[in-house]
Order: sequence, then structure tokens, then C-alpha cells
Amino acid sequence: MKRTPRKLADGREIIYFDADEHAPPRDAVDTRDLPPVAAASEIRLDPLTGEWVAMAAHRQTRTYKPPADLCPLCPTKPGKPSEIPEADYEVAVFENRFPSFSQGVSGAESTVDGMPMVPLAPGRGRCEVVCFTSDHDRSFGQLSPRQVRTVVEAWADRTAELSALDGVRQVFPFENRGEEIGVTLHHPHGQIYAYPFVTPKTARMLEVARAYQAEHGSHVLGDVLTAEQAAGKRVIARGAHWTAFVPPAARWPVQVQVVPHRQVPDIPALTDAERDDFATVYLEVLRRCDALYSRPLPYVAGWHQAPVGAGREDWWLHLELFSVLRSKDKLKYLAGSESGMAVWVNDTTPEQIAERLRAAL
Repeated sequence: MKRTPRKLADGREIIYFDADEHAPPRDAVDTRDLPPVAAASEIRLDPLTGEWVAMAAHRQTRTYKPPADLCPLCPTKPGKPSEIPEADYEVAVFENRFPSFSQGVSGAESTVDGMPMVPLAPGRGRCEVVCFTSDHDRSFGQLSPRQVRTVVEAWADRTAELSALDGVRQVFPFENRGEEIGVTLHHPHGQIYAYPFVTPKTARMLEVARAYQAEHGSHVLGDVLTAEQAAGKRVIARGAHWTAFVPPAARWPVQVQVVPHRQVPDIPALTDAERDDFATVYLEVLRRCDALYSRPLPYVAGWHQAPVGAGREDWWLHLELFSVLRSKDKLKYLAGSESGMAVWVNDTTPEQIAERLRAAL
């Protein structure tokens, strides 16, 4: 694997990842005249839930659905400079120009209007864009196993480096795909958020895992994995090191968890064999998802990694994919019960979801 860091015109970092360590040099210069990034995010603690909320008003002006010939994630062409100065690339990662969290945010810890129960702090972290391929018209599911392997290496590299940044508590690589999800750039890409706090979902999952460990002496996800492999009813793909299954209490009309057979805290902890096998298993999952309704499935896919520091020994890495599409042309809306009370009502069962995904190919 070849890793080449460079700088964009406004000082943001861009890193090229090439599978071949003898790949041509990545030395193209960003010729754009860009003003400095002006991130002004902050985080505020909700006094009723104890959860942090990010405020990033500067993101209102971010790029929104540009025409394909002006895509900022495509390689630079003569007369059409983009965020990627090179004329071609395999995988490229760069700092988001419109970040929700940034190392450059100024300010100090305080409170909102002097209310001690509502702490306020700078949204200090980092947000990056991960371009999976230079081909604008492909999707993650259409990549080769070798290309996916390069993406995995990029995720591992960025997880390790972002985890070392001062103040970062959790690193979350994810992909939003499809207009129904809210995607504003159609080029195949994902993002990585380096949060200045442990996210609410992770904190809750850690709490449950620790309680289960204390009572049963084993990890809850490990026991779920073993039970799912034995039952087989919800398993949709399996390799030497990973199993993909619909979770037994699935909330979404399409939902899949891809779980390694060995307990590891994060992507950097995976072996070469585990990374290779993930590429094969995950591509099968994505092909099944796209075949489900005979159309590209809009989805969110994200890595659940251990927080930075405390809690790593209690974590079991996994990827989760879910979709809001409940039929070929109908969406699952988060209405009163889901949005207001966080009580989910699924219009199908996990067993039906798994059966349809297995039959899709």
C-alpha cells in the first residue's frame, strides 16, 4: 500500500492511497484560489438527555447537487479543477471544506447564556471525505475486492491517525448513499467524523455490553453472532472471518450487521486475512441489497468502533447498514413514535428481511 499526503490550495490535507506501492507519484498541484476554511462549529449538552448536539451553521453554504461535469470529487480535468488535483486516483481522503467538527475551531468551554446545566464547547474534531474511486458512475458495491481492500486500508489509516488527535473521543467512518438519504454529491464517497465526545449510541451499547459481561461472562455481540450462525435464519452472507446477518430486533425495513468472528476494537486491529475477507463478504451484502428492489438501494453504512481510550476492551467492532426504503417506491418515515419517543415500529420482520435478501441474487 502506498500512502501519499499532499496539501490543497487552502491548506487542507489530502491523502492518496494506492494498492501498488510502485504507483506513479501523486504530485499534482491544486491551482484553485481558495479562501481559508472558516469552520465555526460548537457543541452544546442537552440538559434533559445528557447528549451533545453539534451546531455548524456554516454548512448551509456547502456544495449542493452540482452537475456531473462539475463534480468536486472527480479527478481534475483541464479547465475544471476539483478537490482532487490528480488526473486520476484509486482512493483519496481529504479534509472536508464544510466540516461539522474541525481542529481549527476557536473558543473556550463555557455555558449557554450562563446556564450551568447547558455546557458549551468548541466543536473541535475533524471531518474527512473518502472518495472510493475516481469513477463517477460506479458505486461501492461495484468495486472489485482489491479496490475495497484499498478503502479498508484508508479507513484503518485514518482511524489510527484521527484517534491520536487531541480531544478526539471517537472515530466514525460511514457512507451515505442515495438522494433519499440526503446525499448531495453523487460521486461514490463516504465520510469520517472524529468526534470530541463519545456518541450517545456508542455510550449506550457500552453500558449494555458491560452489564451483559458482568452477568454472563461473555460479550453480548459475540453471543449474538454465535446464535445467529447456529440458527441461520437471518444470515445473508458468511466468510472465513465475517458473518452478515439481519439483527434479531431490526428497526429498519432493510438492516444488516457485518460482524468479525474475532473480538477487535476497531479497523486497525484487523489482520490482513480479516481485511481481505471483509471485502468479499461486504460486496456480497451490497449486491444483495441492490438486487432487492432491482434498483440502487439508498442506505447508510457505518463502522461501530471503540471509543478512544476507555472502553476499548469492552467493544466488538462491526459495520451496520440500513435503508429507509421499505418497498421499491415507498420510504420509511420516522414519525411520532420513532422521532418523538425513540420507540421503533418495523413494518416487516427481521426474518422476512433476511429471506428477501437471500433470494435477491
